[in-house]
Amino acid sequence: MPEEQSSSNPKNSMRVQARQQNNLDQQDIELRMDKVKHKIMVLSGKGGVGKSTVAVNLASALAIAGKKVGLLDIDIHGPSVPQMLNLTAERLKTTGDVITPVNFTENLKVISMGLLLESRDEAVIWRGPLKMKIIKQFLKDVDWGELDYMIVDSPPGTGDEPLSIAQLLPGADGAVIVTTPQQVSVADVRRCVGFCRKLSLKVLGVIENMSGFVCPNCGSRIDIFRSGGGARMAAEMSIPFLGSIPIDKAIVDTCDEGEPYMLKFAGSEAGRAFNLVVENLTRIKQREVEVSTAEQSIAKRDNRTVRIALPVIGGRLCAHFGHCESFALLDVDEQEKTINHSTQIPSPGHQPGVLPVWLHEQGANIIITGGMGSRARDLFEGHGISVIMGAPEETPERIVQLYLEGSLVTGENICDH
Repeated sequence: MPEEQSSSNPKNSMRVQARQQNNLDQQDIELRMDKVKHKIMVLSGKGGVGKSTVAVNLASALAIAGKKVGLLDIDIHGPSVPQMLNLTAERLKTTGDVITPVNFTENLKVISMGLLLESRDEAVIWRGPLKMKIIKQFLKDVDWGELDYMIVDSPPGTGDEPLSIAQLLPGADGAVIVTTPQQVSVADVRRCVGFCRKLSLKVLGVIENMSGFVCPNCGSRIDIFRSGGGARMAAEMSIPFLGSIPIDKAIVDTCDEGEPYMLKFAGSEAGRAFNLVVENLTRIKQREVEVSTAEQSIAKRDNRTVRIALPVIGGRLCAHFGHCESFALLDVDEQEKTINHSTQIPSPGHQPGVLPVWLHEQGANIIITGGMGSRARDLFEGHGISVIMGAPEETPERIVQLYLEGSLVTGENICDH
């Protein structure tokens, strides 16, 4: 159709205007979000896994650690963040087109649909387009300011809200997926991982919530919902496992009281578990830089060069690869029998399924260690990394030189479990 006819058609003209407005909106969103260093979505495959509880306490733990944090609750139909933070009496304020978030603490800003409702009993009956419109407003019209982290609490499943935020949020670091240990929850998480992969949204890792209960009286542990399901699923799908958070009655109590668990019980077992997850998440940028550096190094290497990884503690080979402080990465020329480059990087921690993926990302071809479990060895070999076990507790350079000379003497695998 000629352009003059197209422009004179009211429907076509409306479509052009809509596209132009969408482009302008996206530009505004990008300007706002450019001030946010890390943007992390918290997802779950099903309801009832404690996703909002995890989101609130992750945001609180980051804020306690001195980070500037924005907590964005995009659960339109069931916003629970205001209740968990005792903000149900607060309402959002606007100046012109600019929305001011509610400050829970100096370091934690909050936006939620619940802060727009007149009553906590008010129901929101909206279809997809209206949901996308309000989420767009929360991104482009809210004066978030400079933030270290934005934590986005999404409703369960893979519906309108998660889809909208995944499409609208520019430069997202990725998604954290919350599950409980039982099989029915883990199965839904697999679908959530599939959702992320279809949208090219990186899965930063899995958190297993409600993972066991430790009796406060006798100290015995009861796996009410079983345990380990999230870790096994993460290993099978080659995605990081960020940690397990045990059941604690105080988590329920603090949610009802409107005070984050991490503000009162950071030193508890569950509090330490939340902090471990935070530590893993704060390594995101560091890992990205390390991976980029490794990829550049791989690109420069010729076919004769291989990369050997060794677990190190106190400057020498660690007896068990998972208990090391750092990993030595040595680039060697097997034909010339020379070490061309050597570096050490901190270990990402011993979580199920993490090290094989991580060392593969570092470009490792061979790992030399004192000992390793058979399951871990299978995971490494599944990522194309050969494993040599039973090496002596020498310096990494000495071990690799012996390997190149063909004189490395290995003993028994000291950790076959």
